[in-house]
Amino acid sequence: MSAVVARWKRFWFEPVPTSTLGVVRAVFGLVVLAWTLSLAPDLFTFFSRRGIIAAHLNIPLEIGLLRWFPGNGMVVGLFVALVLASVCLVVGYRTRLASLVVFLGVLSFEHRNPFVFNSGDGLVRLIAFYLMLAPAGASLSLDRWRRARDRFWEFPARAPWALRLIQVQLSIVYAATVWAKVRGTDWNDGTAVSYALGIADIDRIHLPLHLVMSPALMNLATYGALAIEASLAVLLWNRRARPWVVGLGILLHLGIDVTIMVGFFSFALFTAYLAFVPEDTMAAWLLARRRALQESKVSLLRRWASAGPVDHAPAEPEPEPASAPALS
Repeated sequence: MSAVVARWKRFWFEPVPTSTLGVVRAVFGLVVLAWTLSLAPDLFTFFSRRGIIAAHLNIPLEIGLLRWFPGNGMVVGLFVALVLASVCLVVGYRTRLASLVVFLGVLSFEHRNPFVFNSGDGLVRLIAFYLMLAPAGASLSLDRWRRARDRFWEFPARAPWALRLIQVQLSIVYAATVWAKVRGTDWNDGTAVSYALGIADIDRIHLPLHLVMSPALMNLATYGALAIEASLAVLLWNRRARPWVVGLGILLHLGIDVTIMVGFFSFALFTAYLAFVPEDTMAAWLLARRRALQESKVSLLRRWASAGPVDHAPAEPEPEPASAPALS
């Protein structure tokens, strides 16, 4: 029993380098920036009091800033704040505050009009919540540059529990998806992909009818998708199998994204995939990029890459800055 407890504590709380967390933060900031900008063309149509939904829906737990302040000024202000906060998240500036603003902004827009979002948008909101709890500015950030410029390319160790939540969430997403699909009929009889590709309102590429109606091809696509998703739910936790199932997952979701308009679902999943990159692997990759930048012809990049003499992640955790809340 003591061994189980020790493994549990090590999994959630033993400090690890924040190299992977820093990359997840930066990539997620780019995803949220693109997500926010995609709202611009229909901002007032979807979210203002003169839009398709005049008032906030009276749904339990559907909270947000646009429920309490529904005016057009708040819609514009929240949009601008979300753009700025996502940029701050990319570069890691005032990361705690930026991640809080990102979460509140995404939550407020999604709860104001849930009919224009899908499960991928919900995953964006969940990742924003987990990053809000994480020491996401500990590495590869302007916060790190301001605190310890001479050690910028070190990756101080922190407890990984918030990053672990992203990993667990991704596994749950695939397990729940498979469970929901096998309880119906279309996925069991091998026709689900054919139906999905036949919905003209959301297709990105109109495939030839003989492909969409081919029983053999659609059976292969349907059962293949189920097999890949079931594998991802479990084998993401196996370090040897992980690269193979992640590769299959990327191919699956790229195929979905090319043929069907699914919004930011694939990009949110790809961001969560990054959470499974081992910290030592990510640190080695980042330091290799650093060496390449040191040979850049752009002086600013060379200066950035040359910050600090250390060329490896520290073995011991650094103390949290006194001004930062010790959430992990």
